[in-house]
Amino acid sequence: MPEEDLVDIKFRIYDGSDIGPFRYSATSTVDMLKQRIVSDWPKGKTVVPKSVNEVKLISSGKILENNRTVGLCKVPFGEVPGGAIIMHVVVQPSLAKAKTEKKIDDSPRKTGCACSIL
Repeated sequence: MPEEDLVDIKFRIYDGSDIGPFRYSATSTVDMLKQRIVSDWPKGKTVVPKSVNEVKLISSGKILENNRTVGLCKVPFGEVPGGAIIMHVVVQPSLAKAKTEKKIDDSPRKTGCACSIL
C-alpha cells in the first residue's frame, strides 16, 4: 500500500489522554476505528465503553457515521505533514441500560412558592 494512502490518527478521550497514534488505510471505516478504540481502551479509567455502539467519534466538530471512511474524514486544510489527525472520543452508554440504572424519585414535589392570589 502506498505511504500516501495511510493516515495517522490519535484518539483523545475524556480525560485528555490519547489512544494511539495508529496508522490506517484511507479506506478504513469509522466502525473499524471504534473497534480498535474499544479493544485498546486504557486500563483503570472510570468510563469504559462496553461495545462499539457506545462510542462516538468526533472530527472537525462533526460526529462521524460508522460507514464513513478515513479518507472522507481528513480535513484538507490545516494538515501538518507527518502529523496525526486527532479525533475526540465520547462514550455514551446505551439508553436501555441508563434507564434501568436511573433511580426514579416518585415522592411528591414541593414548590418553594408561598404566593397567594388576591
